[in-house]
Amino acid sequence: MLSSIFCIIRLCEGGELLDRILEKKDSRYTEKDAAVVVRQMLKVAAECHLHGLVHRDMKPENFLFKSKALDSPLKATDFGLSDFIKPGKKFQDIVGSAYYVAPEVLKRKSGPESDVWSIGVITYILLCGRRPFWDKTEDGIFKEVLRKKPDFGRKPWPSISNSAKDFVKKLLVKDPRARLTAAQALSHPWVKEGGDASEIPIDISVLNNMRQFVRYSRLKQFALRVRKISLASTLNPEELSDLKDQFDAIDMDKNGAISLEEMRQALAKDVPWKLKDSRVLEILEAIDSNTDGLVDFTEFVAATLHVHQLEEHDSQKWQQRSRAAFEKFDIDRDGFITPEELRMHTGLKGSIDPLLDEADIDKDGRISLSEFRRLLRTASITSRTVTSSPGHRNARKL
Repeated sequence: MLSSIFCIIRLCEGGELLDRILEKKDSRYTEKDAAVVVRQMLKVAAECHLHGLVHRDMKPENFLFKSKALDSPLKATDFGLSDFIKPGKKFQDIVGSAYYVAPEVLKRKSGPESDVWSIGVITYILLCGRRPFWDKTEDGIFKEVLRKKPDFGRKPWPSISNSAKDFVKKLLVKDPRARLTAAQALSHPWVKEGGDASEIPIDISVLNNMRQFVRYSRLKQFALRVRKISLASTLNPEELSDLKDQFDAIDMDKNGAISLEEMRQALAKDVPWKLKDSRVLEILEAIDSNTDGLVDFTEFVAATLHVHQLEEHDSQKWQQRSRAAFEKFDIDRDGFITPEELRMHTGLKGSIDPLLDEADIDKDGRISLSEFRRLLRTASITSRTVTSSPGHRNARKL
């Protein structure tokens, strides 16, 4: 007898953190607004850490407002990389998102303190609209995180309160032992309720910077999705057959989709302990790109295809795959992807100018093969997927 699995997930109608801030009128965004948001993040982290849980992927995209009300609470999402840790123990795998990763994560000796670092990075962004550590390459970002100090001299920092700067500096301490804990940070004068966060409007340049930051982040997400789907579609029959065998082994009822129960049974074979239903659900959600509660074969292929290994170990195969992917978009086979072809193939609604601006290097209004390859490689910098430990089949290696 077949049974159905229904996944009930809380609806957050208020949208993403940075989107809400950008909806404010330019003259009304203040340090106090930022402090209210950061305080809620720290409360989430403190509560998790109290129970031995570390989120490990805190970033603006993973915080949503429950409703559209002005006083709506902020909710943390995407616990797919989270894990429990015992006092005195350290995580040795490298997971998370490059711009928010803590130094100790890169050194493979991380714990709850890494969440606080990530909140420090988010706070820096909320106050100036830019990342504290940035480079064009992934390795460059890591070097910045490990060696450099955040810039507090560039505009608008001179107009930001000393209390705010002190708060951020105490969260972005490279030595996790000297960093404030989430609970300690909640007592800082700048962030605590009724504290000294300024109500003077922040420089308008902050919102302009933040708009650019959001635009860039959304573009990278789209480029990554294009990369996964287009390259997955170029697998040869033998490779597809191998993946289909793996998929069928998990799809016990042979209905063409992997359910929560089937995912639970598959994971139970690979790990020596029983995973909680919530943990299995998080793993399924990380793979379930169309959010229907089931993983179909296309989603399975996209989740298991480690394209970066092809880039590093088989350059010729990468050239072949990327060309085949390009031809999926180049419908009229004229050697270029036009805006019309891009919109037709991807179903992207609204303006595609941001994507063209990023990919169209020579600014001729279309994307060549070399420009397309550059877009795919750039997307691979921001998110690479590997199996890094038994409990983290969806862990993102940086």
